[in-house]
Amino acid sequence: MRTVLMVAEKPSLAQSIAKILSRGNMSSRKGLNAACSVHEYTGSFIGQSAHFKMTSVCGHVMTLDFIGKYNSWDKVDPAELFSKAPTEKKEANPKLTMVKFLQVEGRGCDCIVLWLDCDKEGENICFEVLDAVLPVMNKPRGTERTIYRAKFSSITDTDICNAMNHLGEPNRNEALSVDARQELDLRIGCAFTRFQTKYFQGKYGNLDSSLISFGPCQTPTLGFCVERHDKIQSFKPETYWVLQAKVNPEKESSLTLDWDRVRVFDREVAQMFLNITKMAKEAKVESVSKKEKVKQRPLALNTVEMLRVASAALGMGPQHAMQIAERLYTQGYISYPRTETTHYPENFDLKGCLRQQANNPYWAETVKALLSEGINRPRKGHDAGDHPPITPMRAATEAELGGDGWRLYEYITRHFIATVSADCKYLQTTIAFSIGPERFTCVGKVVTSPGFTEIMPWHSIPLEESLPHCEKGDLFPIGEIKLLEKQTSPPDYLTEAELITLMEKHGIGTDASIPVHINNICQRNYVTVESGRRLKPTNLGIVLVHGYYKIDAELVLPTIRSAVEKQLNLIALGKANYHQVLEHTLDIFKRKFHYFVDSIAGMDELMEVSFSPLAATGKPLSRCGKCHRFMKYIQAKPSRLHCSHCDDTYSLPQNGTIKLYKELRCPLDDFELVLWSSGSRGKSYPLCPYCYNHPPFRDMKKGMGCNECTHPTCQHSLSMLGIGQCVECENGVLVLDSTSGPKWKMACNKCNVVVHFFENAHKVRVSPETCDLCEAALVDVDFNKAKSPLPGDETQHSGCVFCDPVFQDLVELKHAAMRHPMHRGGQGKRQGRGRGKGRRPGGRLNPKKPKDKMAALAAYFV
Repeated sequence: MRTVLMVAEKPSLAQSIAKILSRGNMSSRKGLNAACSVHEYTGSFIGQSAHFKMTSVCGHVMTLDFIGKYNSWDKVDPAELFSKAPTEKKEANPKLTMVKFLQVEGRGCDCIVLWLDCDKEGENICFEVLDAVLPVMNKPRGTERTIYRAKFSSITDTDICNAMNHLGEPNRNEALSVDARQELDLRIGCAFTRFQTKYFQGKYGNLDSSLISFGPCQTPTLGFCVERHDKIQSFKPETYWVLQAKVNPEKESSLTLDWDRVRVFDREVAQMFLNITKMAKEAKVESVSKKEKVKQRPLALNTVEMLRVASAALGMGPQHAMQIAERLYTQGYISYPRTETTHYPENFDLKGCLRQQANNPYWAETVKALLSEGINRPRKGHDAGDHPPITPMRAATEAELGGDGWRLYEYITRHFIATVSADCKYLQTTIAFSIGPERFTCVGKVVTSPGFTEIMPWHSIPLEESLPHCEKGDLFPIGEIKLLEKQTSPPDYLTEAELITLMEKHGIGTDASIPVHINNICQRNYVTVESGRRLKPTNLGIVLVHGYYKIDAELVLPTIRSAVEKQLNLIALGKANYHQVLEHTLDIFKRKFHYFVDSIAGMDELMEVSFSPLAATGKPLSRCGKCHRFMKYIQAKPSRLHCSHCDDTYSLPQNGTIKLYKELRCPLDDFELVLWSSGSRGKSYPLCPYCYNHPPFRDMKKGMGCNECTHPTCQHSLSMLGIGQCVECENGVLVLDSTSGPKWKMACNKCNVVVHFFENAHKVRVSPETCDLCEAALVDVDFNKAKSPLPGDETQHSGCVFCDPVFQDLVELKHAAMRHPMHRGGQGKRQGRGRGKGRRPGGRLNPKKPKDKMAALAAYFV
């Protein structure tokens, strides 16, 4: 019997597909990475009986990155990233050990069926899976085919079974186009980002962004927002005048007429028209025309239109809307949500989808009427050859989906029903009047057949006062004629919906990546989302775009990226060479980069006007070890210390508070220590600004505080305050937080484990002696007599935090997502480490001792 491995893109999809193909008769088990399950069943495959193993990945298996040394911002010239720096594929999420998991499941399999999402990214993941699995699969006999690709658009029984019966092959060209995009974005984005981040953060203190990033798609996206901002700023309002007339067809009613000239910008001319028309006493009907008009039903729904409506009508950001749509798809409620197509194929079962909605109270009547009277064929839209338009695939209730999930599903369903409904028809009556020599018009609309507007009421024709019945030559008394003074108004800031339209029009990003680019410019603090989901550029965003325009407008205009997207599409179609496109595009951007570096002074001039230099920002905090003057603490992201006398900047740990640490100095370099804290419930540790940026010992890395310093005698170092190996992670050491009293705690110097102990103790000290059982450092604790929890009213005790029964009730472990070592399979023999052994790989102990330590830990923490 052959064994067939099948791989989907997400665990939930694998389960749904396996359930359909096995008709629910399957066994399931967890994979070795615990994130993905394996569903097994027996069936037939290409006319032979086979054992099926259905599993999944979690998105991309691999990610592209530079090799080790090129990831250092300090050691590598960004210009080298365009060609010299070699790249490699690394595991996208090493914690998931996805490659190992796939190889374990793929070993001994005869065939593989790829159920990855049917878009370019999905094709790319297909080949990532194949690279992992093919080396361990059974070798094919002769020319036997072993690789199959399933093409599907929704998680329904029909679609999945149909895909299984019509298996194809993965598309290498589409996968290569994704590889090309990844490499271009990595090389171009990293080079520009590293250069401008280092240049400007070394000069200005209040940029308020930890990364001044550049992206071939992200920057033109920001450019659209700033372009609208510039139009608003340069707008000069103009005054204009409008002539408004009202006639009284009957005694009680009045009718407002629109002036055919619309408006004039000259006050005297407007006054002249007013004087002429005021001489007339009556308005004469010049013509009455009636015309039947049609408001067309919408085209079928694609991704871009869904994102536009989600932002404009439902108030959801594009990324949030896309996440909800993907969830609805994986649960089988809608078809694949990433599509550029707005045209249903001829064989699409429209009636079947419509029948699913026949019992929903919100639209049951409309659906039943359509099914009995016959549906209208949807309008002919654009066929991009990818997936059918976004369609509801099964019925749902608000209780099932809840909140935003229901709101998006309801819109998708209403849109689908509207596409197969009739057009809206209405009768438009236009009456033309003359008042003296001036012409006026009045228009009225009456709906004759509401059509699709019944299901999409927001598109309905607004109710208007009915026009009076009149004929040519009729005269009506004039109620009033007046001159209205108005002003032209500036455009508003771009909404997300308008930005999505511009991005689609200019070919910036794909239907899948548009939400990501918009989210990026928000996260980088280049724009803020105002009410009505309007995008207002920040000072930083404006200055960056103006700087690009000043140096090289093509960096921010959509033209060059649009051209690159066309080349990438040609790779996907097999009409362009992958290596040539990559080489040519990188060569263009390399030249642009060198010109940008040479011309950076132009952008710097704009920065100077908007931002303060480092020396002028921040507040004095701690003394420099070189000149002994105060360094300034710059709080704006990324927080850092700057010595204006030495002109040196020292980076600090982020996302916490920094304060001076008792004016104590580092014994190595004489810098005053500072204390970083993540809050009263988190952890805190002192650090030397110089050592943090320039590690003093070989076994230290940049970004290590005193709690990881291996100085043998400094009172703040790991050597003096380390207690024992972390109970959670492999390499961490629990270090006493000597500033935490009276709520004493020790915290891991690698992960976020915090152990609270000896509350209200007067003093807690780490002893030079170690525990016989687990080799953790012993702790000396002094309590006040009134508050001592020790037996026999003792005030002092020395013992092991882990093993001493006296300390048993005085220790409490806290952790954000606590998983104890005992709960993990196969880790019972973790080594205990003594104080100061936390980073020494050779610190192995007798295997029996850790078992005792683990047993002791179980008593305290489980």
